[in-house]
Amino acid sequence: MTMATMKLPLKMYILILLGVSVMLYQYSLSSVIAFNGAPLDGADVLYRGTQNESMGHEAIKSGARRLDVAMALPVTTTAESKLPMLYIITPTYTRPEQVAELTRLSHTLMLVPNLRWIVVEDATHKSPKVEAILAKSGLPYTHLIAPMPEEFKKKKKGPKPRGVSNRNKGLEWIRQNAKDGVLYFADDDNTYDLDIFEEMRHTRRVSMFPVGLITKLGVSSPVVRNGTFAGFYDGWIAGRKFPVDMAGFAVSVVFLHRRPNATMPYKPGYEEDGFLKSLRPFEPKEIELLADKCTKILVWHTQTKKNEPSQPVDTSKYNNTNILTLKTILV
Repeated sequence: MTMATMKLPLKMYILILLGVSVMLYQYSLSSVIAFNGAPLDGADVLYRGTQNESMGHEAIKSGARRLDVAMALPVTTTAESKLPMLYIITPTYTRPEQVAELTRLSHTLMLVPNLRWIVVEDATHKSPKVEAILAKSGLPYTHLIAPMPEEFKKKKKGPKPRGVSNRNKGLEWIRQNAKDGVLYFADDDNTYDLDIFEEMRHTRRVSMFPVGLITKLGVSSPVVRNGTFAGFYDGWIAGRKFPVDMAGFAVSVVFLHRRPNATMPYKPGYEEDGFLKSLRPFEPKEIELLADKCTKILVWHTQTKKNEPSQPVDTSKYNNTNILTLKTILV
């Protein structure tokens, strides 16, 4: 066989190889952008984080960027889609640290499969900044508002029941829209190990686990002796039946539905205790102990340093510069 007769088959082999490569590449593109195991088309990608809730004109304009975000997120496998759903309720309010803390939390939740992020603002109008963070995350989310009642907002002495109206609004949404799964109150000023989300996902009633960096004791946790619940360890007991931190428990949605009157009271310092007691009948001995029988800390109150509102910018000096744009991001 001459060299001339060998060239034709070689070219054919190259063409066949290129064709197969193109087909595999197209198949990978159609499969990688998936949500709960279902492929998404271009329009679905734009609305992936909202599932029929408005993202606003800016999110639509950033379709190319949103596609990049969806491509970067972990692909949800069929096995993951069968995991119990997590409903993460995050109360928030306008402050200098808000954007930074919501951004940090969003990047944590982006690594957790099968969840819906319910962000509730203590405000009379939804913040475009908060909406932008939610849309950019690519997460299924619900954006709500629940301002603190005026009677508590006008209170001049003592702590205010911050976050109660937000959390109760989140509970209301879950009662109306969720049948099963697990709910968890995840404040935006905490730090979370991904393991805690996977552990709480199988909560049957109420699960609990340690929270680090709490009061001078350093930790808030159920006390476990010989593998059995034996009390609570917390820097502030104050006669509470459930002296635990807000970040230290998760609740089954089915269990919540069976207790239609469960709610969080507007009583500073007793919000957790009041809510858990409203889940009656439920006793401390029934707690499901997570985090290796409460021997690990998988959530911390890191609490970002409080910042003063930024000073006004000299518009005459910085007119037509990026500084004016940056100032619109800050509070």
